[in-house]
Amino acid sequence: MERWRTNTRLPGILDALGLSEEDPAVRRLADAFGGDPVVVRERLVGEPARRSRRLLFASGGEIILHDGTVAAVLLHLAPTSAAPRGLDLSEWITGADNDATLDDLKEAIEAPRHFEGFGRPYFTLDGGYARLGFRDNRGWNDPGNLLTITVQEPGLACRPEDDDCPSCGDLLVRPSNSDDGIDVDGTVSALTEALGAGLLTEDAHWVKLADLRPIHASGLMERVESQLTCTTCRRIICFTLFRDSSPTFGFYVLDAARRRPLEAIPPVEQWGDATRIAEDRDAMRYVDHEPGAWFLVEQQGVLYLDARYSYSAMIDDSALIRLDESEMEGYRTGGHDYLSQLAKRIHNSAPYKEESPYHQRDLFRGQDGKKYREAVTAAIVNHTWIARQRQTITPTET
Repeated sequence: MERWRTNTRLPGILDALGLSEEDPAVRRLADAFGGDPVVVRERLVGEPARRSRRLLFASGGEIILHDGTVAAVLLHLAPTSAAPRGLDLSEWITGADNDATLDDLKEAIEAPRHFEGFGRPYFTLDGGYARLGFRDNRGWNDPGNLLTITVQEPGLACRPEDDDCPSCGDLLVRPSNSDDGIDVDGTVSALTEALGAGLLTEDAHWVKLADLRPIHASGLMERVESQLTCTTCRRIICFTLFRDSSPTFGFYVLDAARRRPLEAIPPVEQWGDATRIAEDRDAMRYVDHEPGAWFLVEQQGVLYLDARYSYSAMIDDSALIRLDESEMEGYRTGGHDYLSQLAKRIHNSAPYKEESPYHQRDLFRGQDGKKYREAVTAAIVNHTWIARQRQTITPTET
């Protein structure tokens, strides 16, 4: 029998997942945490709304329920005002204490160890997962850096504890006379303020937040969606306005957000005011591309080639090269085929190395690199592989 079954109290936590607060298995877990919670917090999350209820016990244990069923259980080792000593891990996992490193936990639990992205280790258990939270997400080799153990599936859904994220948890504004629904103007204002304060970043592959209401008002799209990422919890906010139904506001992980459908964004001349049209006239514009290899964009008569390059599984990026006079002439005479040859030369030169003739020319590497990336992304928004995939997905809400 696996050691985690006999040397830990994790099976009791797993038994409580997905059950109601009054279920005997959940009551046994609450008793193990010390009986009655010392702090209870409730809130509505997203729209359609989900009720999040958090029960924090003096021992440092916490039970999080979504719509009345247990979504996650946290073991807080770090002291809090409600649990000033923090949880004693040795009472829950034999052979481990609050100074346990990742290797210590692996030896004590003897369950398969994996990583979610970079810096987020977890163990797979029958019926659940033990996700580990270390100081700065990378301190698992230093004793005393273990902060929490969360029994919840990692990576495939937002972390329940992020329901209370201080940066993005309160950006959905509801009507003053209702506990559900969305005040669209108020929510756009709140998101815009958070974006300006650096609490959010905007994904240019989707509709810009500033364009959300004008495009929706035009009726040209069935669904208009902006996506913004919280810089604190990394959840992605998907704020969607529909032509014939109520707006929605949800939190997603990256893979789920990227799979959401979106129609091609109409030309700005069809929905923008004079100022927005003038702004677009001066922006980068899509000209041509070769799938998986390059994009050609233009801005005020200047041509830029966004050429993809890769090296093994470690590097997959692109270089933005402003075409010089000889390259402009090559494009005039050779067209699409010439650009494919040029993109191949850029790739073969390893532009990530300083000795490449394209390294210094790569505008993505300069001080204005972020600005250029955003401009190129906005120009090619309707022409990327991801955009094509989005437009073939049947619209659904999850």
